[in-house]
Amino acid sequence: MNVPHHGVVTAFDDAVGLGEVERADGVRFPFHCIELADGTRTIELSTAVTFGLLCKLGRYEASTVTRA
Repeated sequence: MNVPHHGVVTAFDDAVGLGEVERADGVRFPFHCIELADGTRTIELSTAVTFGLLCKLGRYEASTVTRA
């Protein structure tokens, strides 16, 4: 079961669709715009989000990123 995590968007590049979320404990996870659960392809910095974690190629990435 994928436990939901809470964090804030700390980076997002509209041109390439890559971003980063940071949990309260300071750990950061990258994500791609296709992981935005509402179907949009962009998100603003400092947006509070909930997300799951997915292991890809040996590293964790944020998945199913949802605005809180």
